[in-house]
Amino acid sequence: MAQNITPCLWFETDAEAAIEFYRGIFDDFEVTSRSDWGPGSPFPEGTLLSARFRMHGTEFMLINAGPHDTFNDSISLYVKCADQSEVDRLWSALLDGGGRETQCGWLKDRFGISWQIVPVQLEQLLGDPDPEKVQRVTAAMLQMVKIDVAGLQAAYEGTTAPVS
Repeated sequence: MAQNITPCLWFETDAEAAIEFYRGIFDDFEVTSRSDWGPGSPFPEGTLLSARFRMHGTEFMLINAGPHDTFNDSISLYVKCADQSEVDRLWSALLDGGGRETQCGWLKDRFGISWQIVPVQLEQLLGDPDPEKVQRVTAAMLQMVKIDVAGLQAAYEGTTAPVS
């Protein structure tokens, strides 16, 4: 089934730079359409107006449309990662060029977009029917900046000191 809801990201002027940034991070990145500002517009002719692209299996749209509200944590891009290696790679790449770490697997890239970089193991461990294991995993995650799969697993198994 085709994706019926497409996130649209509003940039003041950096939409083209964002496309190139994400293209360098996600192997499956593909621009599917593009339109540019024409003569007499508020931007120089030929400047990117909007684009649709597919990234990590999801379709997005972005626009260059001048000043507006800035990105904030009320909307984030949640990326399910297969393992710690993928978490590490995406974490470093998305921070490159001025991003900043926040907490619990969240970061902001240099454009101010919030990302959650989450290993599938976190969802699996939090889905366990044992509430004590889930509590230990949750407590461990709340102390992390970048999610550490080995730390989550140790908390799950109870092989680390309880988090107070």
